[in-house]
Amino acid sequence: MNGMMMQSQLTLTGIMQHALSNSPDSEIVSVTQDNPQFRYTYRDAFRRSAQLAQALSRLGANRGDRIGTLAWNDHRHFELYYATSCSGLVCHTINPRLFPEQIHYIIEHAEDRWLFVDPMFVPLINKMAEKFTNLEGIIVLTDRANMPESQLSNYFCYEEFLCSHSGDFHWPELSEQSAAALCYTSGTTGNPKGVLYSHRAMTLHTYGVLLPDVFAIRHNEAILPVVPMFHVNAWSIPYAAPAVGAKLVLPGHKMGCGETLCKLMQQESVNIAAGVPTVWLALLKYLRESEETISSLNRVVVGGSACPWRIMEEFEDRHGVYTHHAWGMTEMSPLGTYNARVDPRLPAAQAKTLRLKQGRAGFGVEMRIVDPLGSPLPHDGIEFGALQVRGPWVCERYYKAQESALTPDGWFDTGDVATIDPLGYLSITDRTKDVIKSGGEWISSIELENFAMTLDGVAEAAVIGVPHEKWAERPLLIVVPEAGSRPEPKKILHAYQGRFAKWWIPDDCVISQELPHSATGKISKKDLREQFSQHLWSQAMSV
Repeated sequence: MNGMMMQSQLTLTGIMQHALSNSPDSEIVSVTQDNPQFRYTYRDAFRRSAQLAQALSRLGANRGDRIGTLAWNDHRHFELYYATSCSGLVCHTINPRLFPEQIHYIIEHAEDRWLFVDPMFVPLINKMAEKFTNLEGIIVLTDRANMPESQLSNYFCYEEFLCSHSGDFHWPELSEQSAAALCYTSGTTGNPKGVLYSHRAMTLHTYGVLLPDVFAIRHNEAILPVVPMFHVNAWSIPYAAPAVGAKLVLPGHKMGCGETLCKLMQQESVNIAAGVPTVWLALLKYLRESEETISSLNRVVVGGSACPWRIMEEFEDRHGVYTHHAWGMTEMSPLGTYNARVDPRLPAAQAKTLRLKQGRAGFGVEMRIVDPLGSPLPHDGIEFGALQVRGPWVCERYYKAQESALTPDGWFDTGDVATIDPLGYLSITDRTKDVIKSGGEWISSIELENFAMTLDGVAEAAVIGVPHEKWAERPLLIVVPEAGSRPEPKKILHAYQGRFAKWWIPDDCVISQELPHSATGKISKKDLREQFSQHLWSQAMSV
């Protein structure tokens, strides 16, 4: 027997219409190259989205066509999100931090028909324009006064593109199973892979983000997504904010600038902000040096990589800001787990242990860990194995792939190694490809890195496995010192004594001025392994 309820479709159009009905005057504040502080309302934004949808329709864009974006977090990119997806097109956000060859590959693989580009990326597109086989034109996200010169054909100014249309656009009725957006992985092991999100998955994901034990965004709050809109839809914040009518503050190309972030937080009374650890290190550095305050901010969400305790501690002790760990991936839209506020009655040591974990799965995500044969392992916080997930916003197969991305029994293997404790807290111990296996035993590089980040004078740390004659692999610690600091490798390694099993302690510590990062801001251990592949061998030969 079936239930007798309405069969309304779960689409992003529903979020737009809800915001227009319930929060039309809530604000969007945006930083762009042509305007350091643009301000308007959801009503204004969605009217312009309708103009854009109308313009794309008159260009001949058809349902299912991919529309590419190379853009920062600003109001024009926000308009694109809704104009494309809600008109039946597919919003394809492209990471401009990828190598040019990868960007070209992604645009070609997606078969983008039109590309919307921030002015600073026009030179990049100029260099590869002749190689495109499907692209029909470029629209630059600026006004006429700030249009960069180019010899490209079908080259348009965004503001002129919009103003020639009335916005009298009828939003179509869409199936919740229809494609809404397309994101590609960072391609650290081969070509990037496309993940094609449905309206249903993204709407359910938005509900998941808004749950009380997740982002818990409220109507009367202001949220600042520092996570890029080209990186897994900015963790769904461009959908979650209008869904509840929260104020949305978009930092544009200044998202890595501590001073800009501080001023935006102060001026716009930002309550919640989300981004990767490197962003918060830059903000905290600026706050220390400037002695500025961010009194409205009460919580920060950290994802992308493990959050060092020093970030959590400094935010809380100096600024009264609570830091939440989150974990996910492109294939998960991306929300997997969230670390809500721990019980304040817990002893400090126990609370710290819990807060350093990646959190618990929100409703909509199931998790398990399995051994090398695929057999489930207990959630005891001790056994660790390959982390697998499933749920309505988890990828079933990659874009254009014929084969399923799932295990025979229907789970997606994340490529992470993890433990899950009896309370459901997830702790990522490594990526499968980064785990260190020494003498047949596994060593967690993340635990060693987290400890290094607690030491004085250490700004950033990475641990990799390097070849060893006897043990196959041994851990090597690479440390970036804080400005003005000169940490001694021997003292750093000595600090591990008594805190970790002797065979876990890195064989050596190297001081470096910087670490290589991937296009998504994560430390590139692949590059480090290549750079230091002979390190312990060379050291042994010199003895």
